Amino acid sequence: MKVKPIKTKYLIIGNSAGGIGAAETIRSVDADNRIIMVSDEPFPAYSRPLISEYLAHERDLKSMLFRDEDFYARLKIDLLSDRRVTNIDTAGRSALLEDGLLIHWQKLLLATGGTPIVPSVKRLDKQGVFSFIKLQDAQKIDGYLSGIKNAAVIGGGLIGISVAEALTKRGMDVIVIEMKDRILNTILDETASEQAASVIKRHGVKLITDNTVSEVLGGNRVEGIRLNNGEVISCQILIIAIGVVPRLDLIRDTGIDINRGIIVDRYMSTSQPDIFACGDVAECYDFIADGNRLTPIWPNAYIGGRIAGLNMAGKQTVYGGGTSMNSINYFGMDIVSAGLISAPVKEDYEILISHRNGNYKKLLLKHGLINGMIFVNDIEKAGIIFGLMRDRINVDSFKNVLIKNDFGLIDLPPDLLRRYVGIITSDQHIVPIREEAEQPVFDE
Repeated sequence: MKVKPIKTKYLIIGNSAGGIGAAETIRSVDADNRIIMVSDEPFPAYSRPLISEYLAHERDLKSMLFRDEDFYARLKIDLLSDRRVTNIDTAGRSALLEDGLLIHWQKLLLATGGTPIVPSVKRLDKQGVFSFIKLQDAQKIDGYLSGIKNAAVIGGGLIGISVAEALTKRGMDVIVIEMKDRILNTILDETASEQAASVIKRHGVKLITDNTVSEVLGGNRVEGIRLNNGEVISCQILIIAIGVVPRLDLIRDTGIDINRGIIVDRYMSTSQPDIFACGDVAECYDFIADGNRLTPIWPNAYIGGRIAGLNMAGKQTVYGGGTSMNSINYFGMDIVSAGLISAPVKEDYEILISHRNGNYKKLLLKHGLINGMIFVNDIEKAGIIFGLMRDRINVDSFKNVLIKNDFGLIDLPPDLLRRYVGIITSDQHIVPIREEAEQPVFDE
């Protein structure tokens, strides 16, 4: 039977950080026009950075929800869960779902996220091979772990280390295989990476670098892996945790301009009228690179979604830009990094470093502006530093206090102190007027 088409003012494809941010801001401007949100997952919006805690049996779905259970009804959002869009017609302004439903839209947001990177490995189609980017992946892995003792993880980045920690908490013996020469190489420099590796090894995880998996061994199920160097490792489960690439299958042949991801302007608009994009699928403005690039992290997706939603609803708003930014706690170690982690070759950067008592702090400065930061263990003031970096504040006059052990807001010049926290009374006491309003929202 043919499904009757439906119409909507706003169609949002994707129900994670970007989609939620857009829906909220649309409703703040437009209280009545219809919003339809399509999600290929069966759950309400949840915090994806928490799926490792789900796998570790430290959280359930309810404690992972990004918004309360009444969110969609309260904001009058029609959520089509566990449904998949298969085709977008930009000329006809319609989207076709897998079940035959045709949705006609006036404004469209592509918040489709990313798909897992799958390496070229022989015999990868066995039972016991999993990705790890969404809750359903964690649920499938959880259902497979009974009786399993040895686990292997391909990828020593954020996703790989997070799943390694979860599996360790579940009693697994875990091996992480990283193709590069060190783990967490996209967010940490050599010193911080070495420090992180030392902590992870102390928790029983074996790290193999400068190598990768060439073949999965066993019959129908995973029984081991062979590395590029010929070494054979016994395991009963293999997690592919290399990362994600933008999901672009929906916009092929639509006329929407793409590079590595969907190219958007400072209003989160694509090259096609009334079509916007945000999150992992979009190349957005990066204030450190001073140009568009992929920054697939939760806070940027949410903020980008909010900007897209405002512009979709007719309230013209410029995206101030984001940059790479991560705040994590793995194996009891706190880490914050943002922007550049190492100075580009042949460029004139000033590097400030403090490394004592297990606390590592590094700032990269150029022309007085902070262009990169790494904090390990002592991260309490990292939000202040990121605020200075994001707001492009020249710190030349007070740069040497930024990596002091006791650095705090009181060390900022008076004009900045007023800007970031409050006003200074005549007797120099700080009177707070807002609670950390300029602090970034890091990954949960």
